Amino acid sequence: MSQTSVPRWAWDDEAPLEAPDPRGRTFTLLVLPGARVVADAWAEALAGRAVRRHDCPDADAAVAALRADLATARVGHRVLVAGSARECLAVRGAGVRAGLADDEMTFGVLDTAERAVWCVHCDTTNLAAAAIDDVVACTGCGRRLLVYPHVSRRTGAHLGFMVDAETAA
Repeated sequence: MSQTSVPRWAWDDEAPLEAPDPRGRTFTLLVLPGARVVADAWAEALAGRAVRRHDCPDADAAVAALRADLATARVGHRVLVAGSARECLAVRGAGVRAGLADDEMTFGVLDTAERAVWCVHCDTTNLAAAAIDDVVACTGCGRRLLVYPHVSRRTGAHLGFMVDAETAA
């Protein structure tokens, strides 16, 4: 995993929890299910700072809250996202599409088991409990997809392609 586009926090359950960027002037704190402990620790570390906290039921709600906060954000705004790796990658993709840089976003991941895997063959995004280099079935075309160690910065989905594409039928 030394040559991958997948952030360490999205595949390594032993990755250390990042601290909020102390240089931030204002903060958006997006809390996804099961991540309250991380979010509470961050909120405590940022006591007295301008923090907008959003407890979100899913990644779509977190992306909506992020967009709303970024509409009025100024220089020095930081985004903190706590949740599963799949949800954090989805929110990260929205942040990248909105123009955020990696150093403006911090992630607290508690679970790396589930992934979004994009099928290059039929354009279906599959949700699967899988590790990198596992094989999953595509719900769109039925192909057996290798979960490749590449993740799209814009969508948060892992690249998936037919595991035995080069094997003669």
